[in-house]
Order: sequence, then structure tokens, then C-alpha cells
Amino acid sequence: MALRLSSALRPLRPLATTKPSTQQVRWLAAHVPPVTQNSRGPGTAMVFLNMGGPGTVDEVGDFLSRLFSDADLIPLGRLQNYVGPLISKRRTPKIQAQYQAIGGGSPIRKWSEHQCEEMCKILDEISPETAPHKPYVAFRYANPLTEDTYRRMLADGFGGGRGGRAVAFTQYPQYSCSTTGSSLNELWKWRQRLEGKAEGTPLGDGADGTIRWSVIDRWPAHPGLVEAFAQNIEAKLQEYPEDRRDKVVLLFSAHSLPMSVVNRGDPYPAEVAATVHAVMHRLSHTNPWRLCYQSQVGPQPWLGPQTSTTVEEYIAKGQKDLLLIPIAFTSDHIETLFELDEEVIGESGHAETVKRVDSLNGSPVFIRALADLAREHLKSGVSCSVQMGLRCPGCKSQRCAESKKFFASQRV
Repeated sequence: MALRLSSALRPLRPLATTKPSTQQVRWLAAHVPPVTQNSRGPGTAMVFLNMGGPGTVDEVGDFLSRLFSDADLIPLGRLQNYVGPLISKRRTPKIQAQYQAIGGGSPIRKWSEHQCEEMCKILDEISPETAPHKPYVAFRYANPLTEDTYRRMLADGFGGGRGGRAVAFTQYPQYSCSTTGSSLNELWKWRQRLEGKAEGTPLGDGADGTIRWSVIDRWPAHPGLVEAFAQNIEAKLQEYPEDRRDKVVLLFSAHSLPMSVVNRGDPYPAEVAATVHAVMHRLSHTNPWRLCYQSQVGPQPWLGPQTSTTVEEYIAKGQKDLLLIPIAFTSDHIETLFELDEEVIGESGHAETVKRVDSLNGSPVFIRALADLAREHLKSGVSCSVQMGLRCPGCKSQRCAESKKFFASQRV
């Protein structure tokens, strides 16, 4: 997730003035390469979905307000519209301080736009039959919002009676109803509002000139994704002395979920485990490892063990060579730059031996993986995965049911 929910909900505590780490300063000084795109016709829209993050400290309040208004992500009951704004207002100063500590805002938009644009350049070469590929980013709670991106697509010549194809490409490799599911529900909502008929009846498969959508809804064990993670892990392991290198414990860290969501049937835990298994197979199981979860919120049971507690307990046992791997994120944001770097590692007392693997960010291997995955999808002729059409056994959301039905029924 683009926002660490524990930052928003757990009890307030004084925040010491924190300077960006040396690693963060180097990142903040790095320049993302410019990207060029051809301008031939509408082609195929490639829409990256993510929750996003505030680009500046001033955007934090609006970001939190949207987040706490989403009952799919944070269900607050009948008083959602009243309690949500109160919580977001109360949490804003603390979250602003955290974003200030990592450079004044989230880098997730910059990296998402860079990744999508670079992927589209490759797609224009390897999939000319669907070119030109036009890059878009649609965030759930931050700019560019899903609604604004959809309007931009219409202005660019997609839909509105002109047809055209678009691919909703989740940037969460492992599917969860709280992340990818929420983003797709939002996309479906704005699709119906902006391309719906006057009488409000749902539209069909694009035969009437609306956008034809398909979805890349999960990709937890794609070979290119696995290779990108593995190469970054191997590179970071080189920073440990050779005689200790194969004894470093690899701690794969993913955003946690409430056990109520897990018990409802959410596929996320199994898909995260699939990614970890594939990466360890690629690494030939050279190191011991564990999967842990970060960002637990409140007193309710959450999927564990928690990353921070795991690090503390291993250090107490004498295991101080620990390598954190953010396995459910494809770029840096508050969870990596603040929660892992400043809190977990910074407060461990062993910053020289507790390290974090670099995020995928601008990795050429990762961006090529995105392009290969997109090409495979474009050639497949399927609208979404088989799993996408199956609701969680305990799902009660009618919006989820309608959204899944719509995307699964699209003809591409």
C-alpha cells in the first residue's frame, strides 16, 4: 500500500526531528531519466493502478481524507463519513512530519510514471500491432486520481464514441481486495459515470464506442519480477563479509492485512508466499529466510509476524545480519523510506548489519518484465485472470460483485 496504515491509526507519539538518511539523500538527488513517446493515434492505453501517495506535505490532508472515506479499505461502519474526516484531521500533522523526513513527499508518482512510460517505449517495439502505447497512472487517493486520469483518456481520444482499448495494470503483484480490488472498484465506478448511458444502464463491451477494458490483476511469480528481486538481493548481499554472507537471514516484508480480511478469503497471503518461493528458488535457497508483515493497525488481530518485532527478536537471539526485502512493493514510498529505513532499521541499533534491499524503482530488468507481461496479456485475448472473476467466499460487497462481473465480461 502506498500509505502505511499504522501511521494513520496507531496512537500518537512524539516524533523526533529526523534527517533523511545518506541513502535517501542520494536517492533524492538522483534524476529520473526523461522519457519520450510517439504521438500516433490513440493506440492502446496502459493504465498503472496504485493507491499513490501525497507528492508534497500540503497534500497529506486530502490524501488521508480520501483514504479514510474508503469503506473497502478501512471499514468504519455507518459513521464512516463522520469518523473518517475526524481521524484524518487528527493524523495529518504526524503523517506530514513523516513525509517531511523522507524529503517532503512520496516519490511513488515519479517512479510510477517513469516505469509506465519506459514500459510503453519497449511495448511500441515488441508489440507493434497494438502500438502506440500511451502511458497513464491512476491513483486511488492521490493525484493523478482515477477520475482525472479517465477524463484525460477521453480527451486523448479513447472512448466517447471512438472506442479504443485500455489495460488496467495493477502495480500490486499480489492481489488483495484492499488494494487491487479497491482500485478496480474505483475504475469501474468512474467508467460507469463517465461513459454510462443517460438512463444509467450499464454499458456493454465497447461496441458502442466506449473504451474496451482488460485487466492485469495479479502477477506474483512472473519470471521477470522474480529476476528483478533476485538481482537486487544478490547485489545487497555483497555488502556483507564473505564469511557471513550465506548466513544472512532474508526477511521478506509485505504489508499486513487484518485477519478478518484474510479469513474472508482474500488471496493475498498465498500470492505473497508464491512470490517469496519463486525468488528463493531463483536464489537456489542459499540463505535462510522468513516472511513477515509490516504496518499492523490497532488492537485487532493482523497477519503476522510483524517485521519490526521479527527484527527485534532475531537481534535478541544474536542474529544481527538481517536483510529486509519489500516484496509487495514495486517502488519506494513511505513504507520503505520511513517505516523500514527510519523506524525498523534506524531504531534497531544495528544499522551496519540490518540492511534493506533497494526497491525496484528504475530497474531495467523490472521495466522489461512489465513490458513482457503486458505483451503477453495483449496477445492473450483474455479480459482478466480466471481468479479475478471469483469473489472471496465471505464477500458481501455488491460493488465488488458488479465490478468483477464487468471486467470479466469485456471482449478484447
